[in-house]
Amino acid sequence: MIPAYNEGARLGATLAKVLAYLRLQKWDAEVVVVNDGSRDNTAGIVRELAQTNAELRLVENPGNRGKGYSVRHGMLSANAPIVLFSDADLSSPIEEMPKLLQALHNGAEVAIGSRWLRTELQTQRQPFHRQVFGRIFNLLLRTILGLQFADTQCGFKAFTRRAMQTIFPLQRIERWGFDPEILFLARKFGFAVKEVPVLWGHSGGTRIHPLKDGSRMFLDMLRIRWYDLTGKYDANPAASAAATLPGGPAPGA
Repeated sequence: MIPAYNEGARLGATLAKVLAYLRLQKWDAEVVVVNDGSRDNTAGIVRELAQTNAELRLVENPGNRGKGYSVRHGMLSANAPIVLFSDADLSSPIEEMPKLLQALHNGAEVAIGSRWLRTELQTQRQPFHRQVFGRIFNLLLRTILGLQFADTQCGFKAFTRRAMQTIFPLQRIERWGFDPEILFLARKFGFAVKEVPVLWGHSGGTRIHPLKDGSRMFLDMLRIRWYDLTGKYDANPAASAAATLPGGPAPGA
C-alpha cells in the first residue's frame, strides 16, 4: 500500500518498480495506492496503469486528510493476509520487503523497517538538522509513550491481518504523528513487534517542516497518551472500523 499526495512526478517510476518486483517473485499480491486529494495527475497515473495491471487499485480519500488517514484508509481497504505500506519515494527499496516478511514468518505480527539499527545501510543520510530532530523526537517517544525503538518513523512497515484489523480501526492521528500511535497500539494489544534494519536513502522533496510539524507531532504524542488514559483505545476495533472510513465497514470487518 502506497499513500500518495501530489506524487505525479515519481509515482509512475515507483509503481513500475513495485509491479515488476512482485511479478518477479510470482506472489499473489495487490498494490493499493491511496490518493490523498492530490491536485496533480497522481490519480490519473494510477488509473492508466491499472488498465493493464489488474493487481493495481486506486483508493480515493475524501479530500486531503493527511498521511496517517491515507495509511489507515489503505490498510483497511486491503484484502491480503499480510499488509505492508511503503512511502511513494521508495526510500527503502521494495527489494527490502522480504526482510519484513521474514520477521512475520518468524513470529512477529508487526515488522518495522529501521534506518538506525545499522546506520551503514543508509545509502543517503538525512541533512544534519533532520537527524538532530529525529533523535530528539525518539527520546521524547521513549519518555512519553515508552516506545523503545531505534526508529519509529521509517515509512516501511508490515502487519499480519490480525494485527492490522486490531490496530488501524483504533488509529486516530491522521497526519505525520500516526507512526508512534500504531506502534503504541501494537504494544497495548500485545503484538510482537520486530524492528528490522533495512536499506534506506534520503529522498529530496520531503514535506515535513521540522519546527511546525515537529510541534504538531509532539502534541500528537500527548494526545496518544490522553486517548489511552481516557479509554479511547478500548473500543471494539470492528465497530470502530465501520465509523473510521467513508462508505461504512472496511473489507473483512
